[in-house]
Amino acid sequence: DVQLQASGGGLVQAGGSLRLSCTASGFTFDDYVIGWFRQAPGKQREGVSCISPTDGSTYYADSVKGRFTISSDNARNTVYLQLNSLKPEDTAVYYCAADRVPRTFDRKSYLNLHDVLYEYWGQGTQVTVSS
Repeated sequence: DVQLQASGGGLVQAGGSLRLSCTASGFTFDDYVIGWFRQAPGKQREGVSCISPTDGSTYYADSVKGRFTISSDNARNTVYLQLNSLKPEDTAVYYCAADRVPRTFDRKSYLNLHDVLYEYWGQGTQVTVSS
């Protein structure tokens, strides 16, 4: 079974940091792009960042550029999202998701945060930033 397990959320003060983890199982890591999305109460889900574990290419939403960093540990089938300089507006449930991408694709050009393209989703981890 394909599974994505997100963890690492918590309560932090504005300006603080957290590191989220997404551990994948049941599929070949190299065949996928892994993305992070978030959804705040009453708001639509939005893409945060994604990574191609195969070549390390990354992509960020404008709202988190310079503050969040995505990385992968392929040996552990795990993708991390380092959240720095957190703001109250970053408060949301954070989800990781996987998008299967043919190995022939130019991953760097392909990377996107269109959630409809992501086939598998984890259960989410809550991030709360207090002011």
